[in-house]
Amino acid sequence: MSNELISKLDGPALRITINRPDAGNGMSDDMALELTGLLENAHKTAQFVVLKAAGKDFCIGRASMGAAPAATPVRPEALERRDQSEVVFNCYGSIRRCGVPVVGIVQGRALGFGASIAALCDITIAASDAKFQIPEMGHNIMPTMVMSAMIDRVPRKHLAYLVYSTDIFSAADAMTYGLVSKVVAPADLEKAEAEIVARLAATPQPAQTGVKEFLRTAGDMHVAGAVDFARNIHAVVNSSSKMARK
Repeated sequence: MSNELISKLDGPALRITINRPDAGNGMSDDMALELTGLLENAHKTAQFVVLKAAGKDFCIGRASMGAAPAATPVRPEALERRDQSEVVFNCYGSIRRCGVPVVGIVQGRALGFGASIAALCDITIAASDAKFQIPEMGHNIMPTMVMSAMIDRVPRKHLAYLVYSTDIFSAADAMTYGLVSKVVAPADLEKAEAEIVARLAATPQPAQTGVKEFLRTAGDMHVAGAVDFARNIHAVVNSSSKMARK
């Protein structure tokens, strides 16, 4: 466990903090691997995850992004490049696959990889002065990794504009586009975090798991299939003794 990602079990919550504030919380491949492992195992000990960052920024992207090229760059073959990219795709997938809800708390800049993980969280609360961007095209980087994270979050017209323009956009726009759930004043961010944590802590875990499973799967189903899935998961979850009112 590195000190660049701090994880702590706090009652029902697994709190994960990106901890490279002096580098804008840029995410290295090693950090992405560690984050993937934490998320894939979160359901074993926690009821939900809170993902946030130390310092003034949430995450300005991958640590290597925008770095000066080597004097004699060697371009890897396609299969090698694909293998190198898997660490990011797997990290994105781990948020979707996580067996418990993931709550993102965003302040400052969320760029590239940072914007992606903010979008992928099940609930994302952002400070009103937070800034988002998909800057890959400006760095001559094919942006489909970020696009894969947002394809089921952001409508096509918005996604195309954000990718092609590389514009910096506000938290309010991020909520309109589907990256963010709620926007609050910067001074109220901790309060909003505490409120959603309290609500999740008071919710039976089977219901949280069922909602996550439905949201992850039903959108790709035919409507009739989604309704049948809802019918079955409703019966299964509500039959659990853990759902009884106290």
